[in-house]
Amino acid sequence: ARVRPDILLSEVKAEEIDLLVFVGGGAEQYFDDPVAHGLAKAMVAAGKPVAAICIAPVILARAGLLEGKRVTVYVDGAGELEKAGAVYTGKPVETDGLLITANGPEAAADFGKELVACLQQE
Repeated sequence: ARVRPDILLSEVKAEEIDLLVFVGGGAEQYFDDPVAHGLAKAMVAAGKPVAAICIAPVILARAGLLEGKRVTVYVDGAGELEKAGAVYTGKPVETDGLLITANGPEAAADFGKELVACLQQE
């Protein structure tokens, strides 16, 4: 499916959303993006969940959100997560507190189910 965004990342406010999800496929542009990092940090500070799939968990690692957290990522990003102090599990989907991560397209259905379950807890 193709999705046409109707808002810029810089316009997203943590207080106005329930869940922030970063997806792979182009996520590299956000690895060192201060806006993406700030939004992810604001979500966690507000007690709201943040999720990332495929290579996108690297964004969370570089934002400093993964230290001591059990997470997963597409195998190419494992070193980045470990460098950030994360516990890389290699599982298809991993949830640790407010953080939900998945390792790639094969895990997308289970990742989606975890996101729905997270939202239903609120």
